[in-house]
Amino acid sequence: MDYLSKELALTYLSDGPVKIVGSLLQLKLAFNSGAAFSFASNATIFLSTFAMIVAASIFYYGRKITSTRWAIALGLALGGIFGNLNDRIFRPPGGLQGEVVDWIQLPNWPIFNIADISVVSAAILITYLSWKNVPAIGNKDVK
Repeated sequence: MDYLSKELALTYLSDGPVKIVGSLLQLKLAFNSGAAFSFASNATIFLSTFAMIVAASIFYYGRKITSTRWAIALGLALGGIFGNLNDRIFRPPGGLQGEVVDWIQLPNWPIFNIADISVVSAAILITYLSWKNVPAIGNKDVK
């Protein structure tokens, strides 16, 4: 979904932004060399390497997960990581330094994409599951 939405954004938003709900929601093509909020825009190789380490960790430990809620959270994280990592690898200038295609804009908020939504949703869900002490391994989800 992320890849397709980015391809559509590149095709249909290159001439300028499209207002969907006035100034509340616009579709605007942007390229981000950094992480969320354009943080660390000069550290794309570090961000890409970190993303690959996190993805490898999820693959390694994911086999042991028995909680459906934890599996969903880690799946969201993995999907978002791969969505943006794909851009880092294959979009110019390439070599783990490619710029991520962003295209969703809300007022007073940085432009983002579906992979970003996935990563943020995963972070919120992981925080909630940790706060509620939901075990990732062990008994199946009861609640």
